[in-house]
Amino acid sequence: MRDFSWKYFTLTGDVESFMLYKEMDQYGSSADSEAVMDAEDEWASADDRQ
Repeated sequence: MRDFSWKYFTLTGDVESFMLYKEMDQYGSSADSEAVMDAEDEWASADDRQ
C-alpha cells in the first residue's frame, strides 16, 4: 500500500495520497520497532531457558 500511494502521488500530485504514504511510513516504522523489540524479548527468554 505504501508503494502504491507513493507511485500514485508521483503520477498525479494528489496530496491525500502523499499523506497516506507518510502515514503508512510512520506505521511501518513503529511496527518494525515493535517487531525488533519482540525478537529481542524472544532471544532473552531463550537465553534464560538455557
